[in-house]
Order: sequence, then structure tokens, then C-alpha cells
Amino acid sequence: MNSIIEAAQAKRAAPLLATGPQTLHLLQAQDAPRWDAFVRACPNATFFHLSGWQKVIEESFGIKTWFYYVQQDGQIQGVLPLAEIKSRLFGHSLGAMPFCVYGGVAALDDGARALLDEAADKLARELNVGHLEYRGMQRAHPGDDSWHTKELYVTFRKEISADDEANLNAIPRKQRAMVRKGIKLGLKGVVENHVDNMFEAYANSVLRLGTPVFPKKYFAKLQQVFGDECEVRSIYTADDRLVASVLSFYWRDEVVPYYGGGMDLAREVAGNDFMYWNLMQAASARGCRVFDYGRSKLGTGAYDFKKNWGFTAEPLPYEYKLYASSALPDNNPLNPKYQLFIKMWKKLPLPVANFLGPYIVRNLG
Repeated sequence: MNSIIEAAQAKRAAPLLATGPQTLHLLQAQDAPRWDAFVRACPNATFFHLSGWQKVIEESFGIKTWFYYVQQDGQIQGVLPLAEIKSRLFGHSLGAMPFCVYGGVAALDDGARALLDEAADKLARELNVGHLEYRGMQRAHPGDDSWHTKELYVTFRKEISADDEANLNAIPRKQRAMVRKGIKLGLKGVVENHVDNMFEAYANSVLRLGTPVFPKKYFAKLQQVFGDECEVRSIYTADDRLVASVLSFYWRDEVVPYYGGGMDLAREVAGNDFMYWNLMQAASARGCRVFDYGRSKLGTGAYDFKKNWGFTAEPLPYEYKLYASSALPDNNPLNPKYQLFIKMWKKLPLPVANFLGPYIVRNLG
């Protein structure tokens, strides 16, 4: 079935007859509808290739972006969104949209792919970055020694059905018991048209993890730019106390829970387990057939939590091309040099962490 859908998507994305040369362009505001139409039809494009990310990233963080596309006979053949991160602490890089788990070239043919690769290479050299990074589910340059990869991230994706009982029974017994606990306690999910409660739950969670918080305006911008494809779902007790909240993306027949967190109360009432189950129910009713739990780093609590839901980890072979740097980047909380920072951050008062976090996190990408 997937191959039939992908073939139909490719047919819609491709011109009927290509005769002219392929040319490289930078996205302009008037091109956004054509760009997004291509992304929605291109089999190897993702939600994170949509043009709206340019507005989100630039306006939320002040990060410079370049959205390249290749055109032939008036039809877009491939796209590549890029952003520059420049930080004394975390280095200088060019690559897929910051804070996006997937990215890189999405193209219909090798010609368009080559033009976009050349554009990225040229820009990386002009900016004198340390490295260029693509974030794909598969390697885009297997066998090319100039592109490196490393084992750090995995993604968790699983098919879901239209039958709630089947989806619930597919969850391993121990985790299913936690979901049932939340149900028995009368937890409820509410879709909200603002990010206030989501931010409160998220900020509490990341402080416990020792991670800098994103600015609240970033979440508001996501909701504003992506509309119905961006949902904020909050979980409450029967007496309306906030338990947890998650911001999710809807893409084709997939749901992607992306940012979430829980209050201290969540541990007592199995709030996080119920939250993801409540989202799965809603997504299934909406017609989604894939639950994309998103990426996690190997050896982390998030990795273990998702495995306990019966999801199988699939390696994400992100690719890196080195320029001014001689070693692959290692900007992740498992790096020993960040452990002291994490321990200190956990001790900050929440208002202080919420004030300082946005100044730091914009450089992480």
C-alpha cells in the first residue's frame, strides 16, 4: 500500500514532461505555496521541510536560514532548507532546521539532488562552518567518504489501527497498566488554542532534566504557523488540575508528539502514559495510521520510556561533512563536559531557568 501511495505522490509532484534545464533558486514569499505543494507530494519529504519553518526559526530565534529549491519547466523538483548556528560554546554549523528531527534534501531525481548538494557545499565554504549536517531517516550519501555518520539518535515509529482496543492491547502489559491507571483516575485530554499550560508543564519537565527551556513564543509561533497541523493537548484531573501537556504535529497519515512535559503530579497519576494514549486515540480517530514517537538519544530515559511502549528503535544515520572542523560534533547532554552544567541547571529556580534558557537553547540546534 505504501508503495502505491508513494508512486501517486511522485506522479503529482513531477512535471508531465521535463525538457528545460534544472535551475537553483532561493525561496521567496510568493513561492511558499508551490514549495509546500511539492513537499506534501514528494515521497521523501517530511513535515520539517515545510516552508513555515523558515518563519518559525527566524522569528523565534533570529537564526539565519536559506531555503533552496530546484526548478525545471516551472515545476519544483527538490528542496533543501538550511540554517546556520554560530556559537562560541557549541560551534559553527550549517544544516537541517534547528530543533527539527528530520531534514536534508527532498528531491525527485538525482539531478535536483546534486544541485542542492552543491548549493549546500558552496554555502558551507562561504560561511566557513565547522560542518554541514543532514538529518535523514536513511543515508543520502552511502559510500561517499566525505560524508560521515555516527550512532547517537534513534527514532520510534509504529503503525496504529482504527481500533482503540487493538492499539491498547499492543502496548506491553506493564505500560498498559499505567494507561489504565490514568483512565480509572478520570484523567481527561483537552485540545487548547493556546500554549500557556503546555509551556508550564514543559518548563517544569525540562528543568528536572537540567535542560534549557525554549522560549514560550516559539511554541506559540508553531501553533500560529502550522494551524490544524499543530495540536496542543493538555491532560487534567477530574477536578481540573493540570497534569501534563504535549504539542504534536499531524503530517499525512502520521501523528508526531514533539514537545511535552508533566507537572510533579503526573508521576502520581500516570499522567504521561495517559497523555500519549489519549493522543493515540485522537490521532487514530483522525485517520492517522503511524505514531511517530520522535527521536531519542541512545542511553537516555526517553529512549527507555519509548521502548517500554513496545516501539522498536530505528537508527537515524545523520550525515556530517567536515569543513573547518576536524572532528564530528558532540553537542549532547551525554557529553561528560556538560554534566556539571546540567547539575547546576537543575538547581535553578524555575523563573530564572525560564528567563535564561532561551538565550542558551538557540545555539543548540
